[in-house]
Amino acid sequence: MSYKLRQAEVPILPLGHAPIRVLHFSDLHLTPKRTREIADIKSFISLKPDLVISTGDFLAHMGAVPVAIDALDELLDIPGLFVFGSNDYYAPRVKNPLKYLLPNHGKRIHGAELPWRELDRSLQNRGWKNLNTSRTKLTINGTLIEARGTDDAHLELDDYSTVAGKPDTCDIAIGVTHAPYLRVLDAMSVDKLDAIFAGHTHGGQVRLPLPGGSRALTTNCDLPHWRARGLTKIEGEPYLNVSAGMGTSPFARIRVASPPEVSLITLTSMR
Repeated sequence: MSYKLRQAEVPILPLGHAPIRVLHFSDLHLTPKRTREIADIKSFISLKPDLVISTGDFLAHMGAVPVAIDALDELLDIPGLFVFGSNDYYAPRVKNPLKYLLPNHGKRIHGAELPWRELDRSLQNRGWKNLNTSRTKLTINGTLIEARGTDDAHLELDDYSTVAGKPDTCDIAIGVTHAPYLRVLDAMSVDKLDAIFAGHTHGGQVRLPLPGGSRALTTNCDLPHWRARGLTKIEGEPYLNVSAGMGTSPFARIRVASPPEVSLITLTSMR
């Protein structure tokens, strides 16, 4: 395989509950020509997840919806949750990649609108739940999960008030969002969620190699750089898993010390 499998355990289930294998992927940025990535996505089914979570940016091409649905085909038979990212709404444009390292002033220049409505219909028709502005419940391996999400915070489409509030009766509560801006994470923390899943950062995409590891130079949002990828935890707050993603913009295809990756997060009982 040409991607890294990042695995971790999150002990948030009530005592005695069976483990839940969560496949979390993000930032596919698919085009019809990305044959290696398409093959990798098809291989995800071998990880035998119980639940699939996608944190957006499926698309990078006007004709990518059927490509994405074909690549995900077997995974779409498994319970799934998703939100959209900015690149599901608008096609990528040529720009200087060094701009990612500059302060984010909130100015956006969009490419052509992508067929996100078709993508939404296709995913929901196969049974996956759109969490862009909604809450839902599902039972996995005997555990009742409440899930809520927001639309893309990078485009300022997020409105947490539409899903805010303490969780209803459930065993665990999770949040799903594309870009892990602190306003979204803080709001979910106030509502006492157990875990949050996000993407967008590409793990920094270009990381500075250092003894003992590497360091992200940017997260392309206000998330601290040390949380740019993987599972992290701050005392009193939910677990946060940030997927470094599988793809890149077609116009910025270089990844340094931040390989494509997918997460397999096993939810386990609290000890």
